[in-house]
Amino acid sequence: MKTRSLLNAAVASALVVFCASAAAETDTLKKLKDTGVITMGVRDGSGAISFTTGPGKYTGFHVEICERVIADIKKSARLDKLEVRYQLVTPQNRIPLVQNGTVDIECGTTTNNATRQKEVAFAPTLYVEGVRIAVKANSPIKSTTQLAGKTVAATSGSTSVQLLRKLKSDATELMAKDNSEGFLLLETGRADAFVADGQILATLISKSKEPAQYRLLDQVLSTEPIAIMLPKGDSAFKKAVDQSIVAMARGGEVARIYDKWFMKPIPPQNAIVGLPATEITKAAWANPSDKPMEAYEVR
Repeated sequence: MKTRSLLNAAVASALVVFCASAAAETDTLKKLKDTGVITMGVRDGSGAISFTTGPGKYTGFHVEICERVIADIKKSARLDKLEVRYQLVTPQNRIPLVQNGTVDIECGTTTNNATRQKEVAFAPTLYVEGVRIAVKANSPIKSTTQLAGKTVAATSGSTSVQLLRKLKSDATELMAKDNSEGFLLLETGRADAFVADGQILATLISKSKEPAQYRLLDQVLSTEPIAIMLPKGDSAFKKAVDQSIVAMARGGEVARIYDKWFMKPIPPQNAIVGLPATEITKAAWANPSDKPMEAYEVR
């Protein structure tokens, strides 16, 4: 009995230590001060929000926003040096890399939803997306009711996969490793349709060899806030990021950056995406919030 009591006490003590450790806040700001380095998670083909222009080079709407946030943090924290390192992430590994500290701030096209908020935190939303479907211009498909018997591509690890399955359209699913591959499946005829964020589809179409050969269905499958992802449980870092973003949104800087990436020629082909900011996105700028997808309505 005495041995069992000692064992139970040891187990209880270990659990207390574990829980205390798990509850401890991540201190990203201290990490930045100690190392002089911040790691930004980026995507190589997420439309005008985050993409590559060559080996090790990344840019886009969210990437520029994050670079400005980092500059603000460097100034407010009085850091002599803060080197930005870019870490390519995928839909499959982006959340784990933020959770384990490999990525300090993820600046791709991640949907802020209630499930993900249990694992990571999000900055205020600056882009509200409509998930849509792209088809060939001559396709007979006009709505999701005509997907039965068709092959539909989606990017593995994206929210589009769940949306596609919720349709219960009897379509054949074809999973792509990334957005570029998903569009290639449509382009080469291996898929009859490709479901993804509307801006990703519009950007891929604008950069294709023959943009007139594609169209987007009018139907919006889901309205989703696309936000910058942060470590969960780091209130000081989130506060610093949020303050910078709110200032840019309310000061009009976000609108100017948006216009640069969505309404003007962008590298490397100098194509124009041509997506004016929607009223729901403008509302997000006027009233910055990190509310999840479930708080939005499909429009």
